Amino acid sequence: MTNELNVSNKDKENDVSRLGLKERINSEVLIFDGAMGTEIYKRDYFVNTSFDELNIKAPDVIGEIHAAYIDAGSDVLTTNTFTANRVTLSKFGLGDKVFEINTAAAEIARDQSNGDTLIAGSVGPLTAAAGVNLDEEECRDVLAEQISALRGGGVDFIVFETLPSLRDVETALAAAAKSCDDFPYVLSFSVDRNGESHRGEPLRNLVGLLSDVETAPTAVGLNCCVGPEGILNPLTTLLSATNLPVIVQPNAGIPKQVDGRMIYMASPEYLTTYALRFVNLGASAVGGCCGTGPEHIADMARSIKRVAVIGKRTVVTKPVDSTTLKEPVPTAEKSSLGAKLAAGEWISTIEIVPPKGFDLASTIEKAAKCAAAGIDAINIPDGPRASSRISPLVTAIKIESEAKIEAVLHFCCRDRNLIGMQSDLLGCAASNIKNLLFVTGDPPKLGQYPNASAVFDADSIGMVEVQRQLNKGIDLGGNPIGDPTSALIGVGADPNAIDMIRELRRTREKIEAGAEFIITQPVFDIEPLLRFIDEIADLQIPVLAGIWPLASYRNAEFMKNEVPGVVVPDSVMERMGKADTKEAQRSEGIAIAREAVEGLRDVIKGVQVSAPFGNVDTALAVTAG
Repeated sequence: MTNELNVSNKDKENDVSRLGLKERINSEVLIFDGAMGTEIYKRDYFVNTSFDELNIKAPDVIGEIHAAYIDAGSDVLTTNTFTANRVTLSKFGLGDKVFEINTAAAEIARDQSNGDTLIAGSVGPLTAAAGVNLDEEECRDVLAEQISALRGGGVDFIVFETLPSLRDVETALAAAAKSCDDFPYVLSFSVDRNGESHRGEPLRNLVGLLSDVETAPTAVGLNCCVGPEGILNPLTTLLSATNLPVIVQPNAGIPKQVDGRMIYMASPEYLTTYALRFVNLGASAVGGCCGTGPEHIADMARSIKRVAVIGKRTVVTKPVDSTTLKEPVPTAEKSSLGAKLAAGEWISTIEIVPPKGFDLASTIEKAAKCAAAGIDAINIPDGPRASSRISPLVTAIKIESEAKIEAVLHFCCRDRNLIGMQSDLLGCAASNIKNLLFVTGDPPKLGQYPNASAVFDADSIGMVEVQRQLNKGIDLGGNPIGDPTSALIGVGADPNAIDMIRELRRTREKIEAGAEFIITQPVFDIEPLLRFIDEIADLQIPVLAGIWPLASYRNAEFMKNEVPGVVVPDSVMERMGKADTKEAQRSEGIAIAREAVEGLRDVIKGVQVSAPFGNVDTALAVTAG
């Protein structure tokens, strides 16, 4: 009776925070903490010790670990209760201390947290306890007992961690049905790099069990088992199999034995690189599992919190007097490109990447060649793949003045704060650079300068809003700027996005913010783009398809495996592989690109053709087809 009263009282105290996980995981990317066992082991507690008992024997040690994760930037603390169930505790003679140990663990985490921190009650699988021979009902009751104790300690939600089989998922769901009622819970699966449980059960089968539950989990996840690289494939599978938010917590690689100890070798920087990829794919929360520590979470939090706020926006900082707003210039009058877009004419643009040095002679020569061939504009990326190159704004100015062809300047939000970006937007207006494509930008960790700071004061949607305000004659603070700018506003879109619901939502928000045209990621399989265009048909916005003529089979492999947002079908790989010389492969790449353009011609308004490795002749061969 006492335990039931404690659970009830704690639940009343947490009435406000019960919805915390659901609200937050749908509005921001959460940073979970890292490993608990790894940190305990570092403090010279070895495996013959009950790590769970330390909640009552050495609470200061556990509190110290939680505090380190808070300092590192964790939004979620996970209780030290992975094996704090009656079966496992009984092996240490502690079977009668389930309630005491679990409530203590929850209270330790709560004591170390700040007001915004969520507390996850960790419940591990019973198969982790060797020799367990319980029927389904007994397994359910063992976990339900632990859940009740964690709720009594005041956790915000339950996380069933490292679920390694269908049976364990079924047991977790049964325990949740008995003890969670409307209380939030998470299921986190443990699979290999092929997305299979240790029994060979496909991840989709594990997720499929959720279709029949009365109360669905608030989120699902992947943790343990494999390192950052190995979890990528299962993540794409999970994202395509569920609409629930997804949490990713890989191990710090595969451990190696060093002087008798098993050491995880993945550095914080390495883990962060993959964490950024997880978020770009659509993960709603990231953290670490075995081998990760506060240093991993700190590096991850520094990088991800800059870029991963879901729905992040930039707004003017004070109310705007509508009398100061000026009528924006119509699309057709902004630029030659705008006029063709407004008239519904076919548009051909070619992407040329600025050089890493400062000599623009070759770039201008290529742009002039495109102008002579009747190309409408040159697309100029802004630090693609987090590379350092000559200023794209300077490149655009030189191309327009010397090659006599309009530029479409890509404008990314990574490298400058809001003040600097607004200054550059005004600089574009002063330099008569009218066509802008707003992109969020690749994080520095993905480039050659991984230690560079990323700013990301706003995402692409926020910057579209800023440019729209400038086009009405006011700055981001609501202050008049004199004559309004007249930029043509473009945005990117990814028709191959794993989380298509999110991509469609963001695309609509970009258009609501003021976008006037879309350029897509490179497409090789046209079906996803056709479906994407159909989904946004009601918006009546011009779409230019990104087209990349493959230069070789090796180039195709790189695009397939290394470039986020690009899907190269096996049929394309097969065609490229059949070409037996480099020139034959280049010709096949051009043919594939031409076919894509023809297959899309009736539903798009034009193309952006990339010049692979700077070869504009290849790009021109596509537009001439």
